[in-house]
Amino acid sequence: DWLESFVKKLDDGTKLEVKNTDSAKVAFKKIRQYYGIDDSLSDQDARKILIVRNLIKSQGYRTYYPITLASNVSEETVSFVEENAVNLSGISISNEPIRYYPNGALASHVLGYCGKITQSELENVGDGYDKNELIGKTGIQYVFEKYLRGKNGKRQIDMDVNGNITGEYITEEPIVGSDVELTIDANIQAVAEKALKDDIEKISNGGYAEKFEAKAGAVVVMNTKTGEILALASYPDYEPQLFVNGISTDKYNEYRESEALYNRAISGTYAPGSTFKMITAMAGLETNAVTTTEAINCTGVYPAAHKPVCWYYTTYKRGHGALDISEAIQHSCNYFFYEVGNRIGIDTLSSYSKYFGLGRKTGIELPSEASGNIASKDRAREENREWYVGETLSAAIGQSYNNVTPVQMAKYISILVNGGHQIDTTLIKSIINSDGTQVSKDEINAHVKEVLGVEDEKIEEKTFKDENVKAVLEGMKNVTTESGGTAYSIFKDSNIKVGGKTGSAQAGKKTHAWFVGFAPFDDPEIAVVSIIENGGHGAYAAQVAKDIFDSYFYEDEVKSNNENWDNILLSQFFIYFL
Repeated sequence: DWLESFVKKLDDGTKLEVKNTDSAKVAFKKIRQYYGIDDSLSDQDARKILIVRNLIKSQGYRTYYPITLASNVSEETVSFVEENAVNLSGISISNEPIRYYPNGALASHVLGYCGKITQSELENVGDGYDKNELIGKTGIQYVFEKYLRGKNGKRQIDMDVNGNITGEYITEEPIVGSDVELTIDANIQAVAEKALKDDIEKISNGGYAEKFEAKAGAVVVMNTKTGEILALASYPDYEPQLFVNGISTDKYNEYRESEALYNRAISGTYAPGSTFKMITAMAGLETNAVTTTEAINCTGVYPAAHKPVCWYYTTYKRGHGALDISEAIQHSCNYFFYEVGNRIGIDTLSSYSKYFGLGRKTGIELPSEASGNIASKDRAREENREWYVGETLSAAIGQSYNNVTPVQMAKYISILVNGGHQIDTTLIKSIINSDGTQVSKDEINAHVKEVLGVEDEKIEEKTFKDENVKAVLEGMKNVTTESGGTAYSIFKDSNIKVGGKTGSAQAGKKTHAWFVGFAPFDDPEIAVVSIIENGGHGAYAAQVAKDIFDSYFYEDEVKSNNENWDNILLSQFFIYFL
């Protein structure tokens, strides 16, 4: 394989005649003769010399532009070269810049990875890059490459007619790249990643009542007041450091097979299932289709369309009985929301879905964010299908065409606990230039739009009635604090009052497990959304959120004394040399 690859790299029209009929031994002998390799040398030593000479031949030899023969060499090699410098004319040791990730895989899907620039990228990035440079390929490193990279300096080299260097001096000083400070909290990110991984393993090992083949998931933690992302994790994850000097084929194939490079938090789309029910509730309350005190009698089988059943009927062969809206959320009664959805109709329901941020990009500063879909007549028309009442009933409990991302769900919960006020989702705290100046928010937003090709979508603010929001949030509190609540088993011993909602969404033969929640209940600070692919039951995904809430509010008591409690600063994750 090496020989075949080597021959292909040789320039056309050379005097070297290697034929397809030649054996490997004959071909190698011809190559040795072509490059003038002494016959006394072993094939192994000859191969090393051939690689060096081919590099010189292909790149061209210039005394002012050295060729890299080896990188990441040992201290022993460095010592040997330095000690034998007088006998190694033209060979020298130099320190080269690297990107270094001291925290391993932490926030890998946020930071992304870098790699050697391709020819097409080289043609698009403009001046200032050469073919041997690294460039951000994904994540924040891709979006903010312009700011992180800085600017190379210039050095003039004077040479005599024989090619000897007679002098060199700096004509333009390099400019250090900007510091991009993220809203990600390194401690909460670490807790989120561990909680997600541990819960997936627990589900797949049968640590709960049932065993499911769970292998992947995502979690998002958002500041409900500002829209800042405090943690964003996708599992499985990867090591960005492995890409710096070129990742091995085996490792890359391993990542591809496990979909480790796939950021499920922003690119994965899933039916929200019962976590959608608060939208149906708010749409019904705000349009007066239902009141906070009206009780709807769940008989188990809804008497319309295809006569869908409540999950409670499937399990116990009877309905929940009469429930008001808070109780319906607590017990996740399908029948109740079938009725509300039927009263308001799909047009109203899809309008509120969009208002809460579903089916449209959040504008997070990362590439490959998915838009998802919301159930609507327009969506049905795209597939040349008629809209039926049965679709409305399915949509009201988070099924039908509804497919959303975890980051959209975090925004939805934040808007809900804010009483309906819109927020902007962001990962960027600030960008500080090398001269100490700060890049304006307007400049950052314009840059993100240009790189990602997204535009702002104007959403007219709605004013939700306080009593309606209170009734819905009360139901979410009961989910975690009252016996019969679908996440009570997870939160029953918690010292933190949490509002939440579980969801189990069908996807073919799999059942994805959702949990959406916020805390503290009386003055929400953070929203947490977790999803476990094929996690079985929403309560199982709730454990991830509980671990995060416990850590966040415990650590909150000692934040002022903890020197490590910082937002992630990209200059802390990898070192840039110019």
